[in-house]
Amino acid sequence: MIELRDISLRYGPKVIFDCIGAVIGARDRIGLVGSNGTGKTTLLRALLGKAEIDAGQIESAKYVTLGYLPQDGVSTLNLPLFQEVEEAFQSVISIRNRLEDANTKLGALLPEDEKYHELLELIGGWEHELEAHEAHKLQSRVEAVLLGLGFQMSDMDRPTGEFSGGWKMRIALAKLLLKTPSLLLLDEPTNHLDIESLRWLENYLKSYEGALLLVSHDRAFLDSLCTRTFALSMGRLDAYAGNYSFFDRESKVRRELLQKAQANQQRKIEKTQRFIERFRYKNTKAKQVQSRIKALEKVDRIELEDTEKEISFSFLPPPLSGQKVLEVEGLHKNYGDLKVLSGIDFSMDRGDRIAVVGVNGAGKSTLARIIAGEEPYQSGSVRLGHNVSPAYFAQHQAETLDDEETALSVVERASPSGQVDRARTVLGTFLFEGDDVFKQVKVLSGGERNRLALTKILLSRANFLILDEPTNHLDIQSKDHLQAALADYSGTLLVVAHDRDFLEPLVTKVLEISRNSIRWYYGNLSHYVAKKEEEALSGQENVSAAVEDSVGVSSKERRQHNVKIRNQMKPFRKKLEECEARIARLEEKISSVEQEMKDPDFFKRGEETQQSMSEYDSTKRKLERLFEDWEKAMEKITSLKEELI
Repeated sequence: MIELRDISLRYGPKVIFDCIGAVIGARDRIGLVGSNGTGKTTLLRALLGKAEIDAGQIESAKYVTLGYLPQDGVSTLNLPLFQEVEEAFQSVISIRNRLEDANTKLGALLPEDEKYHELLELIGGWEHELEAHEAHKLQSRVEAVLLGLGFQMSDMDRPTGEFSGGWKMRIALAKLLLKTPSLLLLDEPTNHLDIESLRWLENYLKSYEGALLLVSHDRAFLDSLCTRTFALSMGRLDAYAGNYSFFDRESKVRRELLQKAQANQQRKIEKTQRFIERFRYKNTKAKQVQSRIKALEKVDRIELEDTEKEISFSFLPPPLSGQKVLEVEGLHKNYGDLKVLSGIDFSMDRGDRIAVVGVNGAGKSTLARIIAGEEPYQSGSVRLGHNVSPAYFAQHQAETLDDEETALSVVERASPSGQVDRARTVLGTFLFEGDDVFKQVKVLSGGERNRLALTKILLSRANFLILDEPTNHLDIQSKDHLQAALADYSGTLLVVAHDRDFLEPLVTKVLEISRNSIRWYYGNLSHYVAKKEEEALSGQENVSAAVEDSVGVSSKERRQHNVKIRNQMKPFRKKLEECEARIARLEEKISSVEQEMKDPDFFKRGEETQQSMSEYDSTKRKLERLFEDWEKAMEKITSLKEELI
């Protein structure tokens, strides 16, 4: 579907891509991983044609369409929410508008008028097109995606300009999903989602008919969706035939093999160098010495990326607090007429490890700010216990950093007396290495400022940590370091986060905020997710029973109908798989011939060249026919899916 050939890119002396290549197939599910700064976002933008490359080619099949969700910076049209998202079906809306206009004009004409039959023919054609696009289902499709992403029916007429940046990202994601491009390019799509909408997106993408290329620091999300992994490091792109966990294991095996090969190569190099040094000035060995010098110059030296430093970062032992760390009683918080928290009561004991979850806008961050003493409230009480020393992190704290300070001076000032040496270690944990520690705050990116603000908190000796989305600007390795440190932290922890993999080993209770109230789930995050799935299933059964009463369709009839439809889909799915396998083989064959064409002598081979070119043209024609067959099978599957009830 898409092929990257010998892509190279440098930013000054820094090599981003060094002659990398890859193929993305029609149904691929690919996770794109690598440390911050290795070029993940740049690669997505290069695929879109928005980032120039120094050399190489990006080729795609004619039918391919791309859809891109950036990490931030999306804009809206300030239309009502439903209308804005419906713009994803612009071609269908355009036909519908032309049809309405034509029907109005037709009403003003008589059958004997010259334009009457011309309009009638146009109307018939447009009606057929709308039927083919299933225009009657547009409203339900738009609403289903918006509700899945956490919007309410009451939001449908709300101007999109009124939504916060996080909700605007969801609006952009909804439009993208409904456009159904051949390849979805998603750059950290989970950053602005809560656990409920993240689970919905995960399930939606599992059944997505196109290809996916995902950048994410959420290991569970990558493991659930991806069947291939592209890893960027040192300008290379290495492909792995599995999800993130497979990549994690396999990359270690590959590295061990490379280390052995590098050690063996180094021994040979040193042996050659000793020979050269020993006989450099002996006339009888001059030819051999020169031969070995030339051989040494031609050696393609095996290079390894610097290993992740074994950073044993851990919190300093905090002072012991009293048994009761926090008491919240009758807490009420409103923003104007909007009730956020209504009569909340709960407490935390020393050593509690609590995740705060809920849909966006439920009040999770508001509660964290109130507990940290950074947000006023209308009534109730919030009391910290004896000898409780809290530390609070939220994304906005990056704005409080002094622009003129360096990263190193910021953390040195935050370090307890006698612990300044730890500052560099902790900075290294969160990707400030070498001269980066001397960068002034004013030149740091938004993500770097957030990581620096988080580092300040981790250097404190607080015995009560309040963390609001601490992983949003961390790569997977930095997140792992933070997770390991928090797992060994002996104080009390309250964390607002949506990253399931991050929360899983850290928390023993889950506090869910919804509809101005709270609900406790005792156990880790897996327990919470399982309980929510049980509740959702129970709710679906109740809805099913109501549907049976209202439309007279029993569960048995529904199952029988769906089995019949799925059986009808089987031959088309098989056809799809056959086409994809043959497409892959033909694309490989075409690529092989094109590689030969780069040889200057290729076109000097007479009959052999003619035969190769004839086969090349024939293969290309076969490939085009296969793509047509693939599209027909895909259309049939999509059509049958709509008949499922």
